[in-house]
Amino acid sequence: MLPILYRDDHLVAVHKPAGLLVHRTQLDRHETRFAVQLLRDQIGRRVWATHRLDKGTSGVLLFALDPETAGLIGRQFEAGTVEKTYVAVVRGHPPETGLIDHPLSRPADDYESAAADRPSQPAVTRFRRLACFELPCRVDRYLTSRYAYLELHPETGRRHQLRRHLKHIAHPIIGDATYGKGRHNRLFAELFGQPRLLLACTRLVWRHPVDGRLVDVKTPVSGDFAATLAQLGWKDAQ
Repeated sequence: MLPILYRDDHLVAVHKPAGLLVHRTQLDRHETRFAVQLLRDQIGRRVWATHRLDKGTSGVLLFALDPETAGLIGRQFEAGTVEKTYVAVVRGHPPETGLIDHPLSRPADDYESAAADRPSQPAVTRFRRLACFELPCRVDRYLTSRYAYLELHPETGRRHQLRRHLKHIAHPIIGDATYGKGRHNRLFAELFGQPRLLLACTRLVWRHPVDGRLVDVKTPVSGDFAATLAQLGWKDAQ
C-alpha cells in the first residue's frame, strides 16, 4: 500500500517509493505497476495525477479525486506557485547556497522523435548544502571521494530539471544513470548495497483550490535512502 500523507474530499497525497512509475509510459513497456493504479485500487476510486515524479525519485506525490480539481492544481504547478522541496546526495562539495539559472530544452516524450526541435525554456533551481561527506575511496584522480547532501528548491518545473541542473554545475546526483557519473554510482551500489537515485521530494505546499487555504505536506526520506544517509554519517537520517 502507498503511505497516505494527506487526504480530503478533493485531494490525496502519498509517499511514492523509488522505482515506481506514476503512470504507464512507452519507455517502460514491461512495467505492470503504477502509482495511479495502486492508489485507485487502494482507496476504491479513480485518481488523477497532478504532477509527476521520475521513476527513480521518491517522496510526496499529489493526486486529485476529480478532473476539475486536477486541472486547478495542475495550473498552480504550471504557474510555479506550488512550493517544492527536494533532497539529494550529489558528487563533490558545492557552495553552501546557490542558484542555478540555466535554460533547458524539453526532452522527447514517448512518441516524439529525438531529433524534434525543442527550444530551451527558462529553468531556475535554488539549493542549500546540508552536509558534506568524504569517503576513503579513490574513484577519480583523488585519494578520497567527496559528496554532499543538498536541499533543492526548483522554481520552475522542467522535465528532469534537478538532475540536469546538478549535472550542469558538475555535481550530479548519485544513482542517476542518465545524467550522473557511473563510477560514483557503482561505488555507492557497492558500499551501501543499493543503486537507487538519491533524490526525494520531501515537501509540497499548495493552495487548496476549493477553500483557498495553504496545505503543507512533508515526508522524511525513508528506507534505503535514509539507511545510506545514516551510513554516511548524517545524524538526522530517519
